[in-house]
Amino acid sequence: MASLVSSPFTLSASKELALKVKAAVEKERDRLDAVLVFPSMPEVMRLNKLGSFSMSQLGQSKSPFFQLFKRKQGAGFADSMLKLVRTLPKVLKYLPSDKAQDARLYILSLQFWLGVEFGTRWLLAYDVKEYLNWYGTRRDVDEKLRGLAHRFGLVLQRSHLLPVMRATIYQETNGELMVSLTGFALVGGPARQDHPRAVEALMKLDVPYIVALPLLDGGMEPIVFSGRDPRTGKKSHALHKRVEQLCTRAIKWAELKGNQRPSCLDVLMLIMIETTISCFLSSHSMTYNVTEKKLAITVFSFPPDKGNIGTAAYLNVFASIYSVLKDLQKDGYSVEGLPETAEALIEDVIHDKEAQFNSPNLNVAYKMSVREYQNLTPYAPALEENWGKPPGNLNSDGENLLVYGKQYGNVFIGVQPTFGYEGDPMRLLFSKSASPHHGFAAYYSFVEKIFKADAVLHFGTHGSLEFMPGKQVGMSDVCFPDSLIGNIPNVYYYAANNPSEATIAKRRSYANTISYLTPPAENAGLYKGLKQLSELISSYQSLKDSGRGQQIVNSIISTARQCNLDKDVNLPEEGEEISAKERDLVVGKVYSKIMEIESRLLPCGLHVIAILAESVGRNIEDVYRGSDKGILKDVELLRQIIDASRGAISSFVRTTTIREKLRVLFEFLGECLKLIVADNELGSLKQALEGKYVEPGPGGDPIRNPKVLPTGKNIHALDPQAIPTAAALQSAKIVVDRLVERQKVDNGGKYPETIALVLWGTDNIKTYGESLAQVLWMIGVRPVADTFGRVNRVEPVSLEELGRPRIDVVVNCSGVFFRDLFINQMNLLDRAVKMVAELDEPVEQNYVRKHALEQAKALGIEVREAATRVFSNASGSYSSNVNLAVENSSWNDEKQLQDMYLSRKSFAFDCDAPGAGMTEKRKVFEMALSTAEATFQNLDSSEISLTDVSHYFDSDPTNLVQNLRKDGKKPSAYIADTTTANAQVRTLSETVRLDARTKLLNPKWYEGMMSSGYEGVREIEKRLTNTVGWSATSGQVDNWVYEEANSTFIQDENMLNRLMSTNPNSFRKLVQTFLEANGRGYWETSEENIEKLRQLYSEVEDKIEGIDR
Repeated sequence: MASLVSSPFTLSASKELALKVKAAVEKERDRLDAVLVFPSMPEVMRLNKLGSFSMSQLGQSKSPFFQLFKRKQGAGFADSMLKLVRTLPKVLKYLPSDKAQDARLYILSLQFWLGVEFGTRWLLAYDVKEYLNWYGTRRDVDEKLRGLAHRFGLVLQRSHLLPVMRATIYQETNGELMVSLTGFALVGGPARQDHPRAVEALMKLDVPYIVALPLLDGGMEPIVFSGRDPRTGKKSHALHKRVEQLCTRAIKWAELKGNQRPSCLDVLMLIMIETTISCFLSSHSMTYNVTEKKLAITVFSFPPDKGNIGTAAYLNVFASIYSVLKDLQKDGYSVEGLPETAEALIEDVIHDKEAQFNSPNLNVAYKMSVREYQNLTPYAPALEENWGKPPGNLNSDGENLLVYGKQYGNVFIGVQPTFGYEGDPMRLLFSKSASPHHGFAAYYSFVEKIFKADAVLHFGTHGSLEFMPGKQVGMSDVCFPDSLIGNIPNVYYYAANNPSEATIAKRRSYANTISYLTPPAENAGLYKGLKQLSELISSYQSLKDSGRGQQIVNSIISTARQCNLDKDVNLPEEGEEISAKERDLVVGKVYSKIMEIESRLLPCGLHVIAILAESVGRNIEDVYRGSDKGILKDVELLRQIIDASRGAISSFVRTTTIREKLRVLFEFLGECLKLIVADNELGSLKQALEGKYVEPGPGGDPIRNPKVLPTGKNIHALDPQAIPTAAALQSAKIVVDRLVERQKVDNGGKYPETIALVLWGTDNIKTYGESLAQVLWMIGVRPVADTFGRVNRVEPVSLEELGRPRIDVVVNCSGVFFRDLFINQMNLLDRAVKMVAELDEPVEQNYVRKHALEQAKALGIEVREAATRVFSNASGSYSSNVNLAVENSSWNDEKQLQDMYLSRKSFAFDCDAPGAGMTEKRKVFEMALSTAEATFQNLDSSEISLTDVSHYFDSDPTNLVQNLRKDGKKPSAYIADTTTANAQVRTLSETVRLDARTKLLNPKWYEGMMSSGYEGVREIEKRLTNTVGWSATSGQVDNWVYEEANSTFIQDENMLNRLMSTNPNSFRKLVQTFLEANGRGYWETSEENIEKLRQLYSEVEDKIEGIDR
């Protein structure tokens, strides 16, 4: 009779697939003599039988073999399985029954599959001694060159081989780089992957680890080098250009070691497979040591403006570069001509520090002729469709292409060109994607082929390279990120709190990311009228029962109005007589609001790489000595330490009487402090530049997840199939319930029928899928995890359990943050919505079905297609471009911004067309949005809020929905704040006000920024520009926000002069933004204010252009 052998590589892909295989095989199982299934899901493993041996009782029998599969399959699963598989045959050999012998035969077959015992020997082409003997006597390589060749390890497809064996073999052969050609972790197989043990082994090897996926082991260079036959799904076909790219880039990483001079490549195959893999290995030569190693540091300028050179999230770029270069200089790197200070470095790169006027141009490092550019850039013709013939008018003098930057010895600091279409409203509106311009391509051709960099260091979050058009993942040779980066090893400093965009950089530009810390978080505190208000409330609490109670309340009400708190709290008229109970209620509400402001965490200042440990590492004895001497700052610091320590300890002791809890708490706090000051940001950079392994670690909010620390790790995200977790679903239910209740109050007691919302990848990584779970709970379904904890299906929650109607959703998935990282979850969402649309339920209890039926009828399509609700950009395209238009003031009216949003965000995911990519379905998108009664976004981190970045307003459809609705009604707009344990759902306008009070208008925040100098002024200007963005997309910014900002930064002459002298280009943009806010009707103010702004703009413009009046 026939037998069936089933491979784990197909059967462990998903529970859905496993169930299909189970159904297909079960029909034939009884007539087969043998069914052999090797490690797969339990559902499929139960199909196993061989003679009298059967696994149909898997998980139910008391035998050790069956009980193994009932265990939680964690890190030790593979080891336990191997131990059992090795031991059982020796025991079963002596048992007389046929069943025992049949079981023994099955396990021996499993041994062969896993490569255990006799199988391991077969899997290795050589043991170490045989390999070295062969290598020492080989005749196909010149004897002089043999000792100079690189040794690479190729890990091929075999599961459960112990990493210790791999590491031992590799270390004994002095390997320089490991390339994994599997799709799994270094330890484990397709179903179970032990990443911690893989990292442990790779740290022992301490060599770069190149792998297509997964990246949790600290792998990099995710280049897809082969694919399955589309007809049979079995035979693999090599992609020869990709194989060549993989090999060439691997050689470049090996050459970074710099202590050898290879001209050929030797490959050690650690593990063999059944399929022969051949690849082209090119020869290279090198003769440098560390003093000859060339490094190209790339900084960014976004939006394009001279005041924005060195853009990076929460990073003082030039101070960091200076710090890094001084340290590299000590190690022997040639940095000849490096200025004496970071300020002088800025002046060099941008031609003159911004305090020095008469310098409108950046420093030109190289002029590239058109002919040279065309010779060096083979893909240049592909750019002409969008940009015409070179040189074009970007990064060009009309004849040559210009590379901006400055060279110091063997270090080049260059300014990455911008996208190029930021200021062109027609390109922003109509371009689904656009190639890089000629100046952008010329920059990378210069770095690789003229400067001949051994590595490029992209400095800070983030540039444009990784967002250039091309496939979302698995770059081909015609994808622009692949063409631009060429063969240069790419090291990338990335903010630790942004794992989603860091993953894009890894996947699309082959970056070895190194995390840097965001600035320390502090409470926002109170200032000006808010501080006065707090003092009045304290007075009221002590005197409220005296005759002064009413008088103090009147002062509280008056001061609250002056602080514009009447927008957040319903205040009685001044002088109105109210009862003692009503007075308490008014004071309580005002107190609650100012406590919300005071306690909000905000990052202060900008981070400097390689400075952190020095700046915070003061010994308490030094503080004591300084305080004893009367040094004012040390006296104050000691007071703050004592007050904070006493308060924290007193509060904790009052609620905790168990000494063990105290010990554990303070041990944990001590470890957190060690992690914060033990950053390895500079050390990891050096490791990468020396061709060594950089330890991986999760990205995210250090407050939520201390494992993000210490920084200096190769950032990874999480296993996308593991979300949403059960804990995330519980948190999501709370937020959704509060959102729905808030909307019912604002909507006359009616449930919202449709909510339009945004999904971000970073948020879902940090919260393990909370916002994803929110969408599922809105439509009334729950995620179902399979045996291995992977979420790949959903089931409907009954209407009785849900307790409300199923709410329709329109989901806008961020192209950068969600679509490219969580394609499986987009599939899950689409299947969930369509499943709900097809449920046989009353439409008044199922708004998804109600709207799908209406839209199917109106559009003449099937209900399932009409239920399309998961949208994003076209594949390989990012953003709505609304942010670019606002940042560059390149838009005419709000209608133009809304057209941009619709033209770029109306691409739908379709679970019924796997592999089809994103398909434009604008009509369905518009009809779905036209039913929305609320818009919704999440804030999950104290580090990034609504006005910190432009992404939030770029994805906001509030005004758009109003224009699409037949009744013209403006939807309610809500923001969920889950930065504390007590999640809050606020209106958008409330959140904008809170953001303005705690950041833009808060002296603690803006003085922290000003202390960073040039970059700090840019950060202040950026917050004001993003505030205008919210006015443009939602109309939810109060007039007083602009008025108070004008008083703070313009009416204060001292502040005005500081801003102008520190970074005049950013100050000019700040003044321009105030004028634009007034001109577009977002800010009503006096004519005197506007006239002063006009005069200031003219004055700073003349100074920048070198005109003296």
